[in-house]
Amino acid sequence: MPPEAMYNPGLFLAWQEYKMPAKKTASKKRKKVSTIRKKAASRKAAARKSTSRKRRVTKKKATAARRKKTTARKKVARKKTAKKKVIKKKSTKKKVAKRKPSRKKVAKKKAAKKKSSKKKVARKKTSRKKTARKRVSKKKPAARKTVSRARRTTKKAPQMRRRSTASLLSGPIHGVKPYKPRRGEAYMSKKQLGHFREILAAWQRELMYEVDRTVHHMQDEAANFPDPNDRATQESEFGLELRTRDRERKLLRKIDSALARIDDGSYGYCDETGEEIGLKRLEARPVATLCLEAQERRELAERQFRDRDDRYR
Repeated sequence: MPPEAMYNPGLFLAWQEYKMPAKKTASKKRKKVSTIRKKAASRKAAARKSTSRKRRVTKKKATAARRKKTTARKKVARKKTAKKKVIKKKSTKKKVAKRKPSRKKVAKKKAAKKKSSKKKVARKKTSRKKTARKRVSKKKPAARKTVSRARRTTKKAPQMRRRSTASLLSGPIHGVKPYKPRRGEAYMSKKQLGHFREILAAWQRELMYEVDRTVHHMQDEAANFPDPNDRATQESEFGLELRTRDRERKLLRKIDSALARIDDGSYGYCDETGEEIGLKRLEARPVATLCLEAQERRELAERQFRDRDDRYR
């Protein structure tokens, strides 16, 4: 823009009119260029799409052709294998037909047939014998039944199982069988006294054995454990054992007194009433000194009067 036109409005307007068409033409040119570029890009994209489609079609055709070729090859291979199998079968059949059985095999077959025929004849004979025996057995069924019934009746009754060994404090010893008195036998005869002496002696032996066992056990296993829990368990076990041995000590005194009464001849009679205690009660408790009635009275007195008197202990 010339400097003269800046201060002269007429020249300024003329200058603007001169410049406007040039701007319009430039904008038109730009628009044409942009449209041309867009058309070229669209043509390129369409060309690319067409080429990709063509490639896909060609790939599909190539894969189909390959599959057809492979299927044709497989069919040809199967036909060849089938022909070979047929030829092999024909050759094996011809070979089998050509072979003839040897004389030795024919002789062996004949001998085997003869043996089988002999065995069949022997089996038939044995089967006839068995049938004859069955007929004979069928004629006498009643006798067998009676014999079986007699056997059933004569079978011994099953023996009663022995009880497991009871504690030593309850007694009596199970190694000795119970005494069976004879009819008219006198109470506390020599045999009965000997029977109860045997029971008391066996009971005493077992109690003494238990005393020795506890002594050795306490001597061997006595140890000062570092853990207080182990020490407490050991002391509780030893306390239990000593308590049972104390009860057995009292029982040993009673056994000694019972043996002394056997020697005196007062064994088997009540200390309070002087009546017979009874064999069954003595079998259950060989140390008993009172009969049933006196023992019941003693127990009632213990319940009513719980004194510290030794009579009720």
